Amino acid sequence: MKIYVTRHGQTDWNVQGKTQGRADIELNEVGIKQAKQTKEELKNIDIDLIICSPLKRAKKTAEIINEGRNIPIIFDDQIIERNFGEFEGEKIKFDEFWDYNAHPRYQRAETIQEIISRISNFLDKIKEEYKDKNVLLVTHGGVSIAINCYFKGIPEDGKLINYCLHNCEVQELSLIHISEPTRHLRIS
Repeated sequence: MKIYVTRHGQTDWNVQGKTQGRADIELNEVGIKQAKQTKEELKNIDIDLIICSPLKRAKKTAEIINEGRNIPIIFDDQIIERNFGEFEGEKIKFDEFWDYNAHPRYQRAETIQEIISRISNFLDKIKEEYKDKNVLLVTHGGVSIAINCYFKGIPEDGKLINYCLHNCEVQELSLIHISEPTRHLRIS
């Protein structure tokens, strides 16, 4: 089983450096162009199923990638972005917010441990349900961090921000050999 992971295309909040967890922000023109480039990058890759976050920015990215292919798309709340709670729409220090070794208490925001647990459970589930399939996950930056934690583990220093995919960057992973990704594609 191969899993391809891509983060949604760019939004205006990405450009402005605002956190966008559960806020349902649309792709901007650059994001639409990025999704079209990703469609081109993936056109010769055999994909059996797309699992997508239900947020508009991920949905639109998945729809563009799927144009002309008619791959079944499942929208799954388990791969929705991290709940940023009280930090939604704010400019924050992402490297601090994604430090596994820090244990801040939030009023409403999802902790790193919670998102990693949610995504680990999701990956365990799909590896059983779709073990003979190649699956494309269309999701978010925070989810890509948790996916990379599943495959690579937590770095000793706890700094997870480097595990984040860029907008419409594609990563190929194999659930047969969980210890290391098989290929990493970079979309500009």
